[in-house]
Amino acid sequence: MNLKQIKKIFKDTAYERMGGSEQELQCANYIASLLKEEGLNAEIEAFEVPMATINSVSLSVDGKKINCKGYYCCGSHELTAPLYYLRADDKYSLENCKGKIVLIDGIVRYWLYKDLIENGALGIITYDGDVHYSDSNIYQRELRSYFSEGQKIPCVNINVRDAVKLIEKDAKQATVSISQEEYVGNSHNVTLLIPGEREEEIVFTAHYDSTSLSQGAYDNMSGSVGLIAMALHFAKNPHSYSLRFVWCGSEERGLLGAKAYCANHEEELNRIALNINLDMIGCTMGRFIACCTTENALVSYIGYMADELGFQVKAYQDVYSSDSTPFADKGIPAVSFARLASKETATIHNSYDTATIIKPQQMQLDIEFITAFATRMANSKRCPVAKNIPDNIKEKLDEYLLRKRKK
Repeated sequence: MNLKQIKKIFKDTAYERMGGSEQELQCANYIASLLKEEGLNAEIEAFEVPMATINSVSLSVDGKKINCKGYYCCGSHELTAPLYYLRADDKYSLENCKGKIVLIDGIVRYWLYKDLIENGALGIITYDGDVHYSDSNIYQRELRSYFSEGQKIPCVNINVRDAVKLIEKDAKQATVSISQEEYVGNSHNVTLLIPGEREEEIVFTAHYDSTSLSQGAYDNMSGSVGLIAMALHFAKNPHSYSLRFVWCGSEERGLLGAKAYCANHEEELNRIALNINLDMIGCTMGRFIACCTTENALVSYIGYMADELGFQVKAYQDVYSSDSTPFADKGIPAVSFARLASKETATIHNSYDTATIIKPQQMQLDIEFITAFATRMANSKRCPVAKNIPDNIKEKLDEYLLRKRKK
């Protein structure tokens, strides 16, 4: 894929693509059309996702209105209660949440939500942004259904500057009002099969959705571009394994696209030898990594290969927060490739994630290395990666997928 093609895809997809939205489907159709132009017939597979329409939302603290956005799928509520800032998650601090609207740092996470409900919190206020940013953006968030499990309390998101002011002024009482309609919508995966000499498959994944207000160039149109380039490469070059490409929807909403693919293709999973996932490559700054949710031998293999090709890679064994995880949880060895940069040079999940932090020449180099690795796997007499997830990784999968609380 040449530089002109790379730049054009980023330009054509420079819009918000939240999971389940019309814009996400627009992008799915765009990816499918690019493949069709090259003679490749991709399919678009729909899967159900929870959706919501916010009719109205308001937050006032000590009588002053605060700009906010209500969390999707947290229900409709109206309440007034004392405001409490949760500075820590120790037992004493959590006990002080009873009967209060609680301001927390960061976003609503699974175990913290459980703790807040258990300790009688009535509502939650989160914040995001950066006090050093010039904007006052507020990002749209959601209360994931597997968090709430039917126990819904009002959740609103505000800008960090307003959060700081509330604590500076020792704010006392908050009133939250949310009205919304919740329903079941559709998100979409784009899939493409390029047959090989055998039925066994190597599955390539990358998500194409973005978060609120984000163009998602780095996270993760970059990986999606890489997947397109690799599909075009393997369509023209022979390979032993059959190759399945999946552009996943709604990854940012909890890996929903990859989870849906695994659930809807359960009977086909036993013939998958390996999952190769691309999530955030090609940025101007940063270090290239290979996170191996596999036996540790693959770490050494990639390290040797990188030395052979003169390409700097940090390979390690762990669970990566991306579409590789649902496959690994099904017993399929998975490796995720990424170029990770500091938030000062390649921020994600906000309006600053645009093509300006992507270097097309670096995209080409990253794709070249991943393709070299994939070519070795796709043409192997037998995939050298053991189809066995080690016990230490199984434990990490249990923690990541919220089946077990991290110690």
